[in-house]
Amino acid sequence: MADREHDAASGVRLPAVAALLAGSVLLSRLLGYVREMVLAWELGVSGEVDAYRAAFQIPDLLNYFLAGGAFSIAFIPLYQQIRSRRGEAAAQALFASVLGTLTTAAVGVTALLWWYAEPLIDLQFGGFDASTRALTVRLTRIVLPAQIFFVAGGILRAVLMSHGHFASQALAPLLYNLGIIACGIVLTPSLGAEGFAWGVLLGAVVGNLVVPVAEISRVPDLPVRLRVHFGSDVRAYLRMAAPLMLGITLVTADEWYDRWFGSQLGEGVVSVLAYARYLMQLPVAVVGQALATAALPLLSRMWSEGRRSELDALVLSTLRVGLGLALLAAAASAVLAEPLVSVVYEHGSFGEADARRVSVLLGIFAFAIPAWVTQQIALRAFYARGQMWTPMLLGTTVAAGAIPLYLSLGAERGAEGLALAGVAAMSVNAVLTVALARMLHGGPRIGPLIATAGRAFVVAAVAAAGCAWVAPMGRVAGAPGELILGAGTFAAVSLLGVMVLGDADLRGVLVGRARNYARALGGGRADSQRK
Repeated sequence: MADREHDAASGVRLPAVAALLAGSVLLSRLLGYVREMVLAWELGVSGEVDAYRAAFQIPDLLNYFLAGGAFSIAFIPLYQQIRSRRGEAAAQALFASVLGTLTTAAVGVTALLWWYAEPLIDLQFGGFDASTRALTVRLTRIVLPAQIFFVAGGILRAVLMSHGHFASQALAPLLYNLGIIACGIVLTPSLGAEGFAWGVLLGAVVGNLVVPVAEISRVPDLPVRLRVHFGSDVRAYLRMAAPLMLGITLVTADEWYDRWFGSQLGEGVVSVLAYARYLMQLPVAVVGQALATAALPLLSRMWSEGRRSELDALVLSTLRVGLGLALLAAAASAVLAEPLVSVVYEHGSFGEADARRVSVLLGIFAFAIPAWVTQQIALRAFYARGQMWTPMLLGTTVAAGAIPLYLSLGAERGAEGLALAGVAAMSVNAVLTVALARMLHGGPRIGPLIATAGRAFVVAAVAAAGCAWVAPMGRVAGAPGELILGAGTFAAVSLLGVMVLGDADLRGVLVGRARNYARALGGGRADSQRK
């Protein structure tokens, strides 16, 4: 009876947790816009920015191959299973062993990569000139130690989420961005791009170590211990995480390809691709990442208790909401690309010509948003079941097979070609992932997904047409006026369209949130009148 009450509470909390994480991601992305604005203002599109972007390549590879970005995916299902079957003491032993073992490994590999950073950068970014490569090496050595804290923090936050605590997960990206912004503003005038690199390290320490340790200290009977141990449970974790460490999917490889192949196409190409990608990733994170992260603990619990029909129903519902919102976000991003880029980036060293280049790329990247969101959610249907190898093998095959596409389109069309290659490859990956889940699990059902996509596409097309017609009227107030008028029009038409055409899940999310907001405003007015 108690378990069922916990399940009911979890089901009720899922929308609230998703809203919390979506709000966190949205605020983090807004802070990220500030971060990117400061970077664009100070350094524009330049070889120095290319070096700063490239400096993340080795740290990102380290983080990926230690599964640092996916601890919740690999750790939560096993941790929940051990808690359910063997009790809290066994789960805490797993926590201590994984934390100690993986953190120690991160320290050792970080030291090794720090020492060999120069030849590794020369190998990957031979298209850079000598001064840009030297700067990339210096910035890499500053950013690299941050991965130790990402690894440790990822484990800490996974345990906290397993116990129903999501504050650190929500705060970590905010504090990370605030650290970069603060150091960028204070240090960049004297240190250049190095100021941003020191901000990365500071934000990683505070957001990924200090805050999770503080939160976990308030959870009863959950001590933080470090233990280097390769017992059976740790080996079970490593077996589950191995596909995440060894497999390479487009979720990460797409950005690597842009850096590697973009560095061969001339100065500034890596920069403009990164600026455009960041704007595209806002709806991906707010919709796909938030929904997928919030759903995984509950999906894992359902699987461990044999509630497979409920699991399939939750996956389908989450996919329908995510896909519908993603199509709306894609249309908005494409139609508002020019004023959005101008408002966010066109200041200081970032000129009008740079804004045009980035807006074209954002218009292309926007078409990948539905695929990115679908991919993130669909993967959780596998992860909740402990099936890591299957989607990773599929993703690695697609990522490897897409390399000739990136090379040919990049050589033919430059930065735009690399963006087009990413859109095509990610779309194929998402479709195949959903089809594989359907084939292996019997769900999600494809018919309802297609119906949701069709309805959302019609709403998005009408909203985009209305936005394209109305937004230019705001140009009298410059790009901000065009963006505000266009976004307002798109939102109003979308809400009306979803009320008329949207399925129950999507309508419940959009219309329900709008009604809650209206009630809050009404309550505020009533309170004011009473006062």
